[in-house]
This record gives sequence, C-alpha cells and structure tokens, in this order.
Amino acid sequence: MNTIKTFFLMMVLSAMLLLIGGAVGGQVGIIIALVFAIVMNFGAYWFSDRIALSMTKSHPITEHEDPELYGIVREQAELAGLPMPAVYEIDTDSPNAFATGRSPNHAAVAVTTGIRRILNREELSAVLAHEMAHVGNRDTLIMGVVATIAGAISMLAFMAQIAAIFGSFGGSSDDDDRGGNIIGLLIIAIVMPIAAALVRAAVSRTREFQADATGAHNCGNPLALASALQKLERGSEARPMKVAEGASHLFIVNPLKGANLANLFSTHPPTAERVQRLTSMDIRPKF
Repeated sequence: MNTIKTFFLMMVLSAMLLLIGGAVGGQVGIIIALVFAIVMNFGAYWFSDRIALSMTKSHPITEHEDPELYGIVREQAELAGLPMPAVYEIDTDSPNAFATGRSPNHAAVAVTTGIRRILNREELSAVLAHEMAHVGNRDTLIMGVVATIAGAISMLAFMAQIAAIFGSFGGSSDDDDRGGNIIGLLIIAIVMPIAAALVRAAVSRTREFQADATGAHNCGNPLALASALQKLERGSEARPMKVAEGASHLFIVNPLKGANLANLFSTHPPTAERVQRLTSMDIRPKF
C-alpha cells in the first residue's frame, strides 16, 4: 500500500509539472518542463549524496576510529542483505541519523555525535536498521527525485509569476483575455508550489512509515526502534539541529522540530503514530 501511494503521489507531482509548463508556454512549455526535469533528475541521481553530506556537514570516519559503530552498521547491512555503506559522522549534540545514496552500492549512513550519547546499542541498531531500510527500499533515490520535481515546479512557478507581472504591462487589443491569462498564471504561481510541498511531504511521511516497518522486521526489534524514536524526538526538541530545511527530510526524526512546522508540511509522521505502529508489530528480537 505504501509503494502504491508513493507511486501515485509521484505521478501527481509529474502531472503538476506538466500542467504548469503548459500554462507558462503551451506545448513548448511542456517540452521545456520535461527537459528541465530530466536534467535536474540527472544531477540529483549522480550528486544528491554529495549534496546531502555537504549540507549536513558530515565527515567520513574509519573503522579504526569507531569500530563499534562500524560493527553495528555492518550487522544491520547484513541483516538487510545489503552491501556495507560508507559511514559518516556529524558533530552536533542534536541526536539524529540519515541515509543517502543513489543505490545500495553507492550508499552512506550518517549519525550525529549526539545520538551516541542517548541511545543504547539495541536502540542504535534499530535506528541503523531503519536507515538501511531506506537504502534497500530505494527511498534515498525516490526522495531525491521527488525533491527535484518539487524544485522544478517551484522554479517554473516563479517563471509564471514573472510572466504574469510583465504580462500586466503594455497594451493589447483584447484586455479581457490578457487579464484572464495573468490571473491564471498568478494562481499557478501561488498554488502550485504549495501543492508540490504538500505532495513532497506526503511522500516523505509514507517512506518513513515503510522504513520503520522494514527496519523493524530486519533487526527483529520494533520496540527498540519505538524507544529510540521517542528519545530522538525529545532530544531533537531540546537541541534542534542547525541544518538547511532542504535536508531535513533525510533524518529519522525532524531535526527542525523546534521550528514548529505545520503538520501538513511536515516531512515526518507524528512520532506517537510511528511508535503505535511499531509496538503493535509481533516480531521477536533477533539478538
């Protein structure tokens, strides 16, 4: 069901992109929108992991530097049937973690120094199982594509706004038609970015639920993941992370929790609902 919902929402985003392209430039606008999306998705496919790691100020660590963390990551990768990802660390007291990469063979997981201070081994293992689930479910690629399409919609909406502004100047033999076109462009310029943000948030929430379920099955300890989520939410509220909003959807809990983002635009499901789903799962621990 989560996969079907994700596919449907991505189709909605794609339709919105074509609609706004057509509104701005007709058939030519649709072609331009398609080319624009292809180019941006090409860039997202090859460079999204580098961008994410750079935006979050993550730095690589070696197995010699942190053998315990490497051991946990390797354990969860094996349980998920995935290759060992690169391991990164973020120097911040805010407790959190995320995964990135275009495929399981080009994946990376990053944890904050703060997460190591508040979670025990079982909880950290469950968190990393969740992150490896994102890798295995190709969520890291899906969210990169979704973010790219949403970004393309926002940029085309800005172009529509410019077209509406400049279209309001100058004379025309048909003022009514011109006025109608301007109003239509303004509506698109205002409504489409909001709608794209809502769809993007909905996709992100769906993938978080799926990663919770997959990670809990892989590590065999949904209660540890539920406990970790509760600790991480409290820790994030007490110490929000200084990170760009464009990267907030990557993390297992919202690093900008202190910003009180509206629920409709939140990229993360309510922690209480995630915990309720996890605690209702009938899975025996594998360790």
